[in-house]
Amino acid sequence: MSNQASPLPSYITSATPNPVSNRAPWYKNTAPTYAGIFLWFVFWQGATTTQQGFLGGTLAQGAGVALLGLVVSALVCHALFYLIPGLFGMQTGLPLYIVGTSTFGAKGGFIMPGFLMGVLQFGWLGVNIYFSALALSAMIPVPAQVIMVIWGMLAAFVGLKGIQHVARVASFLPLIPLVVLIVMFVKTQAGLTSFSAAQFVASHRTLQPTSPGILDQWGVIAAVLTYVVGFFATAGAAGVDFGANSRDKKDVNMGGLIGIAFAIVLTAGLSMLIVAGVYGSPEFGPKAVAAGATKKEFILDSFNLIPIVMGDGAGKWIMFLLAVAAFPPACFSSFIAANSFKTTMPGVNPFISVGIGAAVSIILAVSGLAGKVIPVFVIIGASFGPICGAMLADYALNGGKWTGPRAGFNPAGWIAWAIGFLVGIMPNLGMTMPAAPVVAFLVGTAAYYVCAKLGLQSAIVPLPRK
Repeated sequence: MSNQASPLPSYITSATPNPVSNRAPWYKNTAPTYAGIFLWFVFWQGATTTQQGFLGGTLAQGAGVALLGLVVSALVCHALFYLIPGLFGMQTGLPLYIVGTSTFGAKGGFIMPGFLMGVLQFGWLGVNIYFSALALSAMIPVPAQVIMVIWGMLAAFVGLKGIQHVARVASFLPLIPLVVLIVMFVKTQAGLTSFSAAQFVASHRTLQPTSPGILDQWGVIAAVLTYVVGFFATAGAAGVDFGANSRDKKDVNMGGLIGIAFAIVLTAGLSMLIVAGVYGSPEFGPKAVAAGATKKEFILDSFNLIPIVMGDGAGKWIMFLLAVAAFPPACFSSFIAANSFKTTMPGVNPFISVGIGAAVSIILAVSGLAGKVIPVFVIIGASFGPICGAMLADYALNGGKWTGPRAGFNPAGWIAWAIGFLVGIMPNLGMTMPAAPVVAFLVGTAAYYVCAKLGLQSAIVPLPRK
């Protein structure tokens, strides 16, 4: 069959699998790239906070329960959100927007996960702009809002034109946050033995008496799951692209275990222990409470404890360096969005599409909306949780094999996504749904399976021979 006779869109028929000869071991691509995501300070700084601002955050029941939630979250990210997309990519050698056509259809996959992946990158860019500009403003005598505009424009431009140059230094910049975490842990670890969750909660209550309450043990685990899985959801689906660069199942599995599960526990775990160590320390604890009283808020994250632990002068420089280390991820977000838009909107100049997206990111940052990271992560988890869930069901129903694209819009995939998204977005609508991104994933998996059994799948369209 020729490509001209194929009922499939050209973006599918023109796709060429990545040959095995171009692939590399897990420790050269998948693991270090994923680990770099979790070294981003925006991820590890928020591991001790919650969406509703509960007293004591995720440390309300002690560091042990928080760390248990982190280990569970790390395994969920690896086993449920990453592994199946990674295996699909390894089998086919094809990117996400092609592999996704078996779940959402040849036309549907064009929009989801293809276009959606690009759109959500601007949410990530907005978060990056917001926190990076705040850190830079401590050293640069310019209003943070001005830095946000400049940072966003530079990231979008470099993402479009100069990503190869950023990639050269991106291999070294992640060492900055790793060193910061290790140094801060060493300086605060003596306070861990004296940390009291009850005293921690009492200190929080003194500064924020209107907080909604305290999380129980399950609530802590659910809060950590919401944060970590919501942060990771899009990167989990992108496991297809990582898998396409993996040689075999071992590469896929080891890349996830080390680059995802271990990296999550290492970075966010150190961050949790730093916060506990600070408030358990007779040296740093009173300073942290006093600084929080000055700001009229309780300092609950390791990033804002940097000046307390390292001193005001060194702390500003460290925050500055962490912001610099966050520039490559901002560029990569723009780069991924540009690639997505080039594929899904080939007739639109990427400078226009990415420019509009970057403008939205800057508005989200300047308005402060991007600073509310947990609601942002809930949206991302609600969007990509059911995508990963539907892909898992698709994988299981077909004996672990990729079927190839399905015609049009595959009803099973879209129904599964819609139901899962509605469940996953509930916390942002004021409704209770513990571990919403995980529940969205499970609902998406179950819905796709049921729809498939009811015959709600469009026909498989064979790929043309080349």
